[in-house]
Amino acid sequence: MSTVTFAGNTMHLAGNLPEVNGKAPDFSLTDKDLALRKLSDYAGKILVLVCVPSLDTPVCDMEVRRFNTEAQALSKDVAIVCASRDLPFAQARWCGAAGISAVEALSDYRSGAFGKAYGIYVQELDLLARAVFVIDREGILRYRQLVPEVANEPDYAEVLSCVKQLV
Repeated sequence: MSTVTFAGNTMHLAGNLPEVNGKAPDFSLTDKDLALRKLSDYAGKILVLVCVPSLDTPVCDMEVRRFNTEAQALSKDVAIVCASRDLPFAQARWCGAAGISAVEALSDYRSGAFGKAYGIYVQELDLLARAVFVIDREGILRYRQLVPEVANEPDYAEVLSCVKQLV
């Protein structure tokens, strides 16, 4: 079982991180209209899955705003999705207030199945750990980054380097 820390306290993650260069686990996440989105919806695109505990926290806010800004310079063949356990209505409200237009917010609120399939479901908090996954056009996981301390931001340069190599 993997762990991360949150404010220095050890937290346990359910599931296993998917293997790099293996098939990315399928998922069902809920969009702002309560429709389900699946991995296959992004076939033919490079998918960046930005996973955060909650958009209504300062670090998550900064992270998604940063990815929204970075998306402007990326190819239209790149889709950036932010996954959290926030309700879809809260995600839509936050995205509207923050002016997020290049990142799609999707929710794992129904069961946490996405978090468990990707090995980032924090059992003690019922939230997702901070992580980033890059999936290529064929659905192969090419990069993963589990941020060891949930309160820290990811290494943006590493993520963007991987994305640019795949474009």
